Order: sequence, then C-alpha cells, then structure tokens
Amino acid sequence: MKYSFLILTILAYAGSFSFYLGFLNTGKEMVGRLATLFLGIGLVAHYFALLERSRGLHTVPYHDLYGSMSLFGWLLALTYLGLELFHRQRSVGAFVLPFIIVFFLAAHLAPADRLSPAPARGVAFAFHVTLSILAYAAFALSAVFSLIFLGEERLLRSRKLSNIVWRLPPLELLERMSRSSVFVGLISIAIGTVLGFVWVDRLHGQIWYYDPKYVITLLVLLLYVLYFQLARSAAWRGARASKLCIFNFFVVVMSFTVVNLYLSQNHRYF
Repeated sequence: MKYSFLILTILAYAGSFSFYLGFLNTGKEMVGRLATLFLGIGLVAHYFALLERSRGLHTVPYHDLYGSMSLFGWLLALTYLGLELFHRQRSVGAFVLPFIIVFFLAAHLAPADRLSPAPARGVAFAFHVTLSILAYAAFALSAVFSLIFLGEERLLRSRKLSNIVWRLPPLELLERMSRSSVFVGLISIAIGTVLGFVWVDRLHGQIWYYDPKYVITLLVLLLYVLYFQLARSAAWRGARASKLCIFNFFVVVMSFTVVNLYLSQNHRYF
C-alpha cells in the first residue's frame, strides 16, 4: 500500500503516453479519448502520491528540490490537460507526457533531500509557491509547443511529409497554444510575486529587500511580456517568436535551479 499511488501514477502516465502515441499514428478518436482519460487518472493518482510523500516527510510538497519537481510535473500535466480541452487538440500529448513522466520519476524515486524547514507558513506563502511553480510549468509547455512549431515548419519546408506531420496541429494553432500557455504563466507569476511581497512584509516587516530571485523573476516576467507582444506582430510571428520563447524558458530553468539552489536563501526549494 505504501507505493500504491506511485505505481498507479506511473502506470496511468505510461498508458496515457502509449495512447497519445497511438493517436498520433492512427488519428483514431477513441484512442485519443483513452489517452486523455488515462492522463486524468494519472493526475489524480499523482496528487495522492504527492500527499503521501508530504505526510511521510511531515512537510509540504515543495520542501525540497525533489518535492518541487514532482509538484512541477503535476502542474505541467494539469496545465496541459486544460489547454488540450480548451483548444481541442490531442496530437501534441505524445510530446508532453515524457516530460511529465521524467519529472515524476526523478522526484519520487530519488531519496528525500533533507533541508531545513521552510521559512514561512500560511495561505499566502502556499499560494505564492504553487503559483510560481504553475508559471514554470506553463512556460515549459510554451517551450514544448515552440519546439514542435520549429520542427513541423522545418519538415513542411523540406517537403519530407508523413501522415504524422498532417496530424500535428497547424502552425497557427501551435502559436495560439504557446501564447495561451504563456498567458497562464504570466497571470500566475504576477499573482505569485505579489503574494511573495506580502509574505516578505509579514516575515521581515518590509515589502522589499534584495534577493537574486526577485531580480530574475522580474526579468522572466519582462521577457515573457515582450514575447507575448512580439508573437502577435507580423515581423516576429512564427519561427522568431518560437526561438524567443525557448530562450526565455532557459532563463526560467536558471531561476528554478541555479538561483534557487545557490544564490537565494529564501527560495531554495521553489
């Protein structure tokens, strides 16, 4: 029973990935619906696996890097499912599921990272962390959509076409999906940052104090606002905007890893 949710999550995500691959190869609607169904089952099981891990460590899911990675994977799956239902497009699921599976396995099969307790508690702090990781997940999705866009555009230009290429979303739809994901990320990171300032005010009695995480978060916010504006202009639409989106995500990765682990004292786990 101890690892029941972990095993169920792995099986559900693996089944979803298999069905998404099948849908990409065959285009059968029933196969696509099964892929979405198994993704939903995986999301529920993943949630309880997160809860089980938190209870085992007697702390919150984002207490350490591995817990944050698992929460990132769960929010990545949740955000993708929402965008899939909104845009009615399943053919990119086969490209997204491997990232979800890797983050889940890396987090739950690794030993717990015993760090000092989180510096704050409460609703504002919890929402600050959750919304920040949700923003990272949304930006990751936009990067995946941008990579698919560049790959599909290259195949179309080379005229090396196959049935799978024709089942991928049109380039214009991929751009819209990327912008939708960035929009979710921008809203999340903006609200999360405001809640972060509220938490700092309660913890230190002041709204602002210097932390490298603040600087890079504001940089990420500005870069994605720039992308969101440029991606809708005639001069930047297409490959140029997609490359900018991928570059922006590398900055996000730096924020989530190097800055959190080595440069910031109050943001070590998210």
